Amino acid sequence: MGQKLNLLNMQVLRPLSGTLAKLVVFVPLNQAEDVRNAIFEAGAGHIGNYDCCSYNLSGEGTFRALDGAHPYVGEKNKLHKEQEIRVETIFPQFLQNKVVSAMLKAHPYEEVAYDIYPLNNQQKDAGAGVIGEFEEPLDSIDFLKRIKTVFDIQMIRHTELIHKKIGKVALCGGSGSFLLPDAKKAKADIFVTADFKYHQFFDAEKSIIIADIGHFESEQFTLEIFYDLLVKNFSNFAIRFTKVKTNPINYF
Repeated sequence: MGQKLNLLNMQVLRPLSGTLAKLVVFVPLNQAEDVRNAIFEAGAGHIGNYDCCSYNLSGEGTFRALDGAHPYVGEKNKLHKEQEIRVETIFPQFLQNKVVSAMLKAHPYEEVAYDIYPLNNQQKDAGAGVIGEFEEPLDSIDFLKRIKTVFDIQMIRHTELIHKKIGKVALCGGSGSFLLPDAKKAKADIFVTADFKYHQFFDAEKSIIIADIGHFESEQFTLEIFYDLLVKNFSNFAIRFTKVKTNPINYF
């Protein structure tokens, strides 16, 4: 939606939180790089536009191998001290099995000491809604006309046009009324989404314009997203857009 409107500086309106975790693992000094690389290749260590992110702290580990053990270093039944690196990195929780498996496979120890901590950090590149801005603010009527043209719609339900100029725009495809507090907090001039109920329009409180453009209309460009993904991943397939309209709502 934001790309269709040529918005700049787009950011997630309500970033996800509680979806990241931290891996801490203790690795012999000489094998630390191999273990780090395996973790990174499994998808850990991404922060914004950076990858291979980790923190590394040198220290001394101790252990004693008991009967039945097959120690990588040290002798059975003797206390052993080993120079180790504490490696810390973050990863999306859905990759936990992949990251841990890669770490265990690359780690030389028979019994690997590691910890996983859940994090409440926001994941700024994932979440609900988007906010962006125009290089030059548009007249509010001209902005609504652009909406009607870009989304090919016949009507827009909206609150009072309290802002003469539209510079900052919040967007959400589908039923986005739950994001109104986020749009207001971000100081958007207008919030474009769908499925607002009558009384919810009062929640604009003359601080923001609500523009309800219709559920189907706000989500219609999802087809183009899937098209791009399919072309990228299945280059030998012939892919065509459907001509079937599934919008159950008609306007008279």
